[in-house]
Amino acid sequence: MKRISRISLTSRPALLGAVVMLALTSASVASADDGPGPLGVTADAVASLREARVGALFGADRAGSLAGGHFCTASVVHSPRGDLIATAAHCVNGADGDLVFVPGYRDGRAPYGVWRVTRRFLPDGWTRDQDEDSDVALATVADRDGRSVEQVVGGNPFVTGATTGATAVTLTGYPDSRELPIRCTNKPRRQSSTQQRIYCPSFASGTSGSPWINGDHQVVGVLGGHEEGGSTDDVSYSVVLGAQAAELYRDATAAS
Repeated sequence: MKRISRISLTSRPALLGAVVMLALTSASVASADDGPGPLGVTADAVASLREARVGALFGADRAGSLAGGHFCTASVVHSPRGDLIATAAHCVNGADGDLVFVPGYRDGRAPYGVWRVTRRFLPDGWTRDQDEDSDVALATVADRDGRSVEQVVGGNPFVTGATTGATAVTLTGYPDSRELPIRCTNKPRRQSSTQQRIYCPSFASGTSGSPWINGDHQVVGVLGGHEEGGSTDDVSYSVVLGAQAAELYRDATAAS
């Protein structure tokens, strides 16, 4: 399971050598509508402002010493106040102490600042009994120097009701054992009416909360859900973002 190790949960060993870039001829290539190819190949994410919308979560006590301290992934999603991030519920429910979000985190550095998490929003199904179909969360972060996180790095729309597998999606996340993000593009498949899965190598412990972003730069999934993201590094899951996720977004934006 792609669970977080910082609160005494079991994490699986990451395969440092498994993140490889294959030749384009060795894998199918996504169409322009599907996003970047090749499909099903994991590689280091290239630093860019758009990629910086994805970042790592840390305990607030690591704000001054980030290297090696991240435990989950989150991403900025568009909101009226520009202060909203999306992640998995199991990343923020029960996490000890205050949290910070570092967009575009790389190699111990915070090129776009360290942002304090102020509120967490979780579905009732998760807070009640940790229902895997409710494993998605939103959180707000405090402004810095009079600017919101979305004003600094931008935000991707949080979209509910998307058809699973209609297009390819790109996952970007931070394995616990690495100090820069990885990314992979592939087409999700239906796991059940409430869950979707994707085949992407080396998405190990720490990648929970990674956004699933389609070719229109919309977040249509969040790594988590079944088995809290998956019991192997190569198959990951997400809750199907439906009515429950839409209600969660309404609650978070009304409160922010």
